[in-house]
Amino acid sequence: MVRALSRARSLLDGIPHRRGRAASSSVSGHGAEEAVAGYVRMLAGGARPDAYTFPSLLKAAAAARGAAAAAASVGGAIHAHVVKFGMESNAHAASSLIVMYAARGDGAAARAVLEAACLATGGGAPVMWNALISGHNRSGRFELSCCSFVDMVRAGAMATAVTYVSVLSACGKGKDLLLGMQVHKRVLESGVLPDQRVENALVDMYAECGDMDAAWVLFEGMQMRSMASWTSVISGLVRSGQVDRARDLFDHMPERDTIAWTAMIDGYVQVGRFRDALETFRYMQICKVRADEFTMVSVVTACAQLGALETGEWARIYMGRLGIKMDVFVGNALIDMYSKCGSIERALDVFKDMHNRDKFTWTAIILGLAVNGRGEEAIDMFYRMLRALQTPDEVTFVGVLTACTHAGLVDKGQEFFLSMTEAYNISPTVVHYGCLIDVLGRAGKLKEALDTIDKMPMKPNSTIWGTLLASCRVYGNSETGELAAERLLELDPDNSTAYILLSNMYAKSNRWKDVRRIRQIIMEKGIKKEPGCSMIEMNGIIHEFVAADRSHPMNKEIYSKLENVLIDLRNAGYVPDVTEVLVEVTEEEKQKVLYWHSEKLAVTFALLTSESNVIIRIVKNLRMCLDCHNAIKLISKLYGREVIVRDRTRFHHFRHGSCSCKDYW
Repeated sequence: MVRALSRARSLLDGIPHRRGRAASSSVSGHGAEEAVAGYVRMLAGGARPDAYTFPSLLKAAAAARGAAAAAASVGGAIHAHVVKFGMESNAHAASSLIVMYAARGDGAAARAVLEAACLATGGGAPVMWNALISGHNRSGRFELSCCSFVDMVRAGAMATAVTYVSVLSACGKGKDLLLGMQVHKRVLESGVLPDQRVENALVDMYAECGDMDAAWVLFEGMQMRSMASWTSVISGLVRSGQVDRARDLFDHMPERDTIAWTAMIDGYVQVGRFRDALETFRYMQICKVRADEFTMVSVVTACAQLGALETGEWARIYMGRLGIKMDVFVGNALIDMYSKCGSIERALDVFKDMHNRDKFTWTAIILGLAVNGRGEEAIDMFYRMLRALQTPDEVTFVGVLTACTHAGLVDKGQEFFLSMTEAYNISPTVVHYGCLIDVLGRAGKLKEALDTIDKMPMKPNSTIWGTLLASCRVYGNSETGELAAERLLELDPDNSTAYILLSNMYAKSNRWKDVRRIRQIIMEKGIKKEPGCSMIEMNGIIHEFVAADRSHPMNKEIYSKLENVLIDLRNAGYVPDVTEVLVEVTEEEKQKVLYWHSEKLAVTFALLTSESNVIIRIVKNLRMCLDCHNAIKLISKLYGREVIVRDRTRFHHFRHGSCSCKDYW
């Protein structure tokens, strides 16, 4: 495309000045090079451009995909021809120039064209002001759009329905509710209502700005509602967290298009109701509504969070079958989905097949490699990203630091952390500090970790202290561990994990009196551990298990199979690790609590219902306990199964009795 733009520029440079009859149709409806070539042929044939020629040329140049410099060069050359043929004060030509400059972010040039046209004509036509506002909207400069509207009013230009639609869109996207309300007042005074486009824009502006009461009043008062009206309110309700109310409105829509379905599916994704998102998508298929790339990004994201690889694979096939555009956003979502399902090789395949990659593409694959325990490859990918002239952002560094954590690269982790500010001018957040403390803590550098916390520019949160406490538990450092636990419990008094880690740390140091004291505190305060939940996909259906779950339709078969599994485990030398059981009951009852943990039920269900060559993939909402880790590791050996568990902190790849996390935390 860059070569085509350069060719277009050279064609423009070689045009002789000829006069004749207008033949604008020869430049309409083509790409940049074809449009310019048509323009050259038109002039060579003796035709003269008119008011409709240059808008077509400029539209083709603006739509060209290529290097910004090359596109700007073509646009500048066309501008020169506008001046050459005396069209700079023509409203159509000037408006097209204004849109082109504003849309590519050159507000000064856009404004200069507008002011020149105003001087030449004795005042700016509304169409030119509309072009300026619209152009700024296209480049995402909504504040400039709003300022341009204010200038338009001061200049005495008459606002039209198109003006109001554009500026209300800018107010909504820019979250400028105050100006939006002032524009609303002007709309009422202007007499443009009833106009469905303006009414929709008002509803959308209030919904975008979070004023759902005002949006609802306007929506209720509309004489005619389009799908855009309904969708604006649904999207606004979703953004305000009122997903059930949004669904009720969605169900009452007289008809639903792809945009409405996508808004509802994405709404469920935004609030973490991923199963509802997939169920809505399935209903969309039943209603025979065609999805688009935006729908599929939300669907694939839901699959990623649920670990639903089968459904994610089906979604990819569905996109190919329907010819849905596989753009960079879809590609990034697929990389994230495969990574979160523990299928990093397929994530790498998607990455390799992508012709266009942005910084989010690189960040997604770096994070994917890091959390799947391939730290050194993640760091290599980071260096590839730099060689590709992509600038990392704060999320990229989370991935790189996570990679250093799992690869045990302490010096490298510190080096990357320092480079954030020194090389990239990125201020580390509490998340980056958490990664650095994890790197240091896993390496046993507990004093350095504590010193790092003391030097943090922000107040350490519970995650920071929890990370340090976990390291202290592993290395048996009671002194620092007690400090970390004290700080953690100040922030979160009912944090059950803090008590578990503290109890385990005391047990490791044979401080049994302190273990009993912690257990007594737990009993007195009535602290309960957050319920564990494990999900597993089987034949495209998500099955969910909680500890001691008896609600599954295959309940009897699962518990019968589990008894046989436990016999096999005990025969192979398995001894339950009860150190993380909080309740004060007999040893036998503690073991029963462990036997019925959600991930054991999920694994047992998979053993019952899947072929021996199928990888068992489980998503756990909490950190997997040490006993389940040991049991599943042994199951993978005894039954010859590969098991991948994604818990709150990391991936665990079990195969042949070993695990990717060499020392379990």
